[in-house]
Amino acid sequence: MDPLALAFLPGIGPKRLLELLGAEDPKEALAERFPQLLERLSEAEARAEAERRRAEELSLRILGLWEEGFPESLKRLPQPPTHLYLKGTLPEEGQAVAIVGTRRAAPWALSFARKLARTLAEAGAVVVSGLARGIDREAHLGALEAGGRTLGVLGSALDQIYPPEHRPMAERMDLLSEFPLGTGPKPEHFPRRNRLIAGLARAVIVVEAPLESGALITARYALELGKEVLAVPGRPTDQGSLGANRLIQDGAYPVLAPEDALAYLGFSGRRKEVLELSPEESRLYELLRQGEALPEHLAEALGMSPEGVISLLTLLELKGLVQALPGGRYGAT
Repeated sequence: MDPLALAFLPGIGPKRLLELLGAEDPKEALAERFPQLLERLSEAEARAEAERRRAEELSLRILGLWEEGFPESLKRLPQPPTHLYLKGTLPEEGQAVAIVGTRRAAPWALSFARKLARTLAEAGAVVVSGLARGIDREAHLGALEAGGRTLGVLGSALDQIYPPEHRPMAERMDLLSEFPLGTGPKPEHFPRRNRLIAGLARAVIVVEAPLESGALITARYALELGKEVLAVPGRPTDQGSLGANRLIQDGAYPVLAPEDALAYLGFSGRRKEVLELSPEESRLYELLRQGEALPEHLAEALGMSPEGVISLLTLLELKGLVQALPGGRYGAT
């Protein structure tokens, strides 16, 4: 049976889901342990089929907790998501650094967050944030300016980008969410999003945050998971800096310049070579960043001949941006 259908059943969380899937016959195990849910199964199966079809139309991947490709760092969460929706690719273990902070940031904090993200991306880190206004936005833009990778973790579904003015930026990024397609943003979604940010990142850097802040929730999750927490100090009289200052007072590493974060986290700080891509190479690379694909499908999407696409793939491989995968598929590195 489709594991996603089990995940859609009410009351089936990650632990029960894995227990059912570990049974010789998951459907029989469901009937024995949760007979009241059997009558809901056909409805859940139809929903799972429709969700997979819709995800495919949007070029999204659904990653299940039961699958090998599910991030190990998120499996270790006390309450991992049963499945995830992904556009693009996830950072490798130890590669991601989260930059978070307030939506109502001061100009100095916005500028610092952008420079910090640019510096980290140039050193090879994947910058992770929540796609929100303020510090999150600057973190994503800084990484993109450096030609690096950035991952936005959403408090809504991937077909419900929030805030809507960030849609053009989101099209250039990797995106992740645990919320079913069609789910809009709600206040209770954002703490759940924050735990994913903390789970994926090797470290969380708080740039500016008041005492009551989602950024501090992310930092708290990171500490509970044994991750590094860094913070940018601000003026003691600024309400927006009280949260970051308190973190430093409690032991977070102070970041006075972007290079402090590089040194503390062990990045070399060596600037990546900026690669010049032709318009055709750029379009192909952006397609592959959204997911693996066969050359013939890429040719169809780009309106090119298969031979032309193969030639471009070879050039991108030589530049270290693309890799050949089993089954004749290609993906972004």
